[in-house]
Amino acid sequence: MASNTVSRFRELGKKIVAVGRNYREHATELGNVVPTKPILFLKPTSSYVTEGQNIKIPPNCKSLHHEVELGIVIGKTGNNISEDQAMDHVGGYVLALDMTARDLQDEAKKKGHPWTLAKGFDTSCPISDLILKDKLPRSDNVNLWLKVNGETKQNGDTKDMIFSIPYLISYISKYFTLEEGDVILTGTPSGVGPVDKGDVIDAGIDNITSFKFKIE
Repeated sequence: MASNTVSRFRELGKKIVAVGRNYREHATELGNVVPTKPILFLKPTSSYVTEGQNIKIPPNCKSLHHEVELGIVIGKTGNNISEDQAMDHVGGYVLALDMTARDLQDEAKKKGHPWTLAKGFDTSCPISDLILKDKLPRSDNVNLWLKVNGETKQNGDTKDMIFSIPYLISYISKYFTLEEGDVILTGTPSGVGPVDKGDVIDAGIDNITSFKFKIE
């Protein structure tokens, strides 16, 4: 799964399950209460985009934010998965962005409406090629960084996640059967912020993978 990452994920994976506010400092920077259980939302697989394509600002969005995340690729179908067995269901990882139309999200939150438009628009889930599981043996200690126009905006580590990867897999699988090719986005560290037309996002995991996307 290399240059055809998106087509393979669309063929195999039926959903993207994203976790909100999984880093304490990120929850705080947006004025949100730190959660006591995972906050979940879904993104459609039509939101995938890979390097070489641009991120598009969705209609009526005046504040598009970047959020860099580690994505878990499910390698084996399961439900009601125990934490002890959770890592057996991991097929690999991806570097991902959870692009967010922040103004649309804020409006939806005020009205008690779903975040679908703010989180699930086309090109809202840029992803890297598949990172093989053995290339990332310590997924609980991975440094994620993101730059906008060469300036560092996010630099965090998965060791600071509120809910661990085994816990997330177990928790999510109680509600949704996790199928081969599904992706779980594990949340973003602090430092999220706006991007504008013409800006360039660089993000990566040192010595593992990186990508670059332009905003249009």
